[in-house]
Amino acid sequence: MANTTNFSVRMDVNLKKQCENLYGELGINLTTAINVFLRQSLRVGGFPFDVRLEQPNKETILAILESEKLSSDPNVKRYSDVEEALKELKR
Repeated sequence: MANTTNFSVRMDVNLKKQCENLYGELGINLTTAINVFLRQSLRVGGFPFDVRLEQPNKETILAILESEKLSSDPNVKRYSDVEEALKELKR
């Protein structure tokens, strides 16, 4: 038998249940899945998948810039609530 140790992890109850169900469908338990993750981490020298902050694409950046420009333009019509804006759209 391999030399083993216990490892405790605090996690959200629902996350644990969902992962147990997922890995159960794959025929393994959560302990095995965690061991696969850790072994793969050692093999690749880090996370075995991309870990990054999502950066907005060009279209999103342009939309953000446009909204900033519109929000500072005093000539753009303003609405006090959503209902008022919807009335204007229905005209």
